[in-house]
Amino acid sequence: MDYKALENARAVARPSRDAMLQRDISVHHFWGQNRDMFQDAWAAWEQSENSDLKLDASLYDPKLRAAVEQAWADPTKETVVKDLWKEVFPGVYEAQFFDPEKLSVLRDYMAKVADADIPLRPPYGISLNRGGAMLDPRSEGYLAAPNFQDFYRDLMDSYMRPISRLLFPDVMGYDSQTFGFSIQWQADADTSLRAHTDASSVTLNINLNLPGEDFAGSGVRFFDRATKQISELTFAPGTALIHHGSVPHESMPITEGERSNFVLWLYGDQGQVPPHGAKPDQIDPQERWVRAPTENDGFAPF
Repeated sequence: MDYKALENARAVARPSRDAMLQRDISVHHFWGQNRDMFQDAWAAWEQSENSDLKLDASLYDPKLRAAVEQAWADPTKETVVKDLWKEVFPGVYEAQFFDPEKLSVLRDYMAKVADADIPLRPPYGISLNRGGAMLDPRSEGYLAAPNFQDFYRDLMDSYMRPISRLLFPDVMGYDSQTFGFSIQWQADADTSLRAHTDASSVTLNINLNLPGEDFAGSGVRFFDRATKQISELTFAPGTALIHHGSVPHESMPITEGERSNFVLWLYGDQGQVPPHGAKPDQIDPQERWVRAPTENDGFAPF
């Protein structure tokens, strides 16, 4: 294990936060020149930590995990997965995604990531990013720890992609590429994220707060273009909202406490998304529950 890389990564001169948020060309060179060193540093860091850092499928909600495993074994049983997702707003579904009793494992891992003193790139364009990090290898300065990447890849391939295809059949063919980042919202430090749409075919937003880790505010307000309906939704620990990226939404200000999230996207090659209003073809369940490896096209939305 290259522990020298870990030492060098911690000692490297870093761009200022303002330079990173302004996407100065020197920052792009910084990530490119040090990419291999940072990857080796994250591997050494993870090796140097104890076994409590292990991330695996035990983090998922037991009902969701059992349903997903059943669907992979027999795709005709996929309705068991669909039944776990409740439509809480037109085109927006909610389900228990992570087990609240196991969330502390993931949160402890992310806290140790923040303390690792290895440079991480903040999510450009996201104002609520004081504890944020890029999660996908397509992004500069991403969280390259091998165990985390195994966990992230399985989440995207085994859970998010087939669930997205099940709830939104039109994303088939527009879900080959993955993207993800984390956010930590802090009262008195962060304000809000104004109404916007995502450059994704589908977005999965997972609340990582622990039971009893209370906060106030910071709901997600959704807008329905057809009916002009507006609704503000809140997250319980470990729950997730999933929707087309084209659904307008706005993150409201947090007024007390902190809230942590993973925000994960799927889209097609070079950022392609489904045409608005297009009617999807009939899809056989076997087509949804298939692991078809695709090559990372290198395109990153931000």
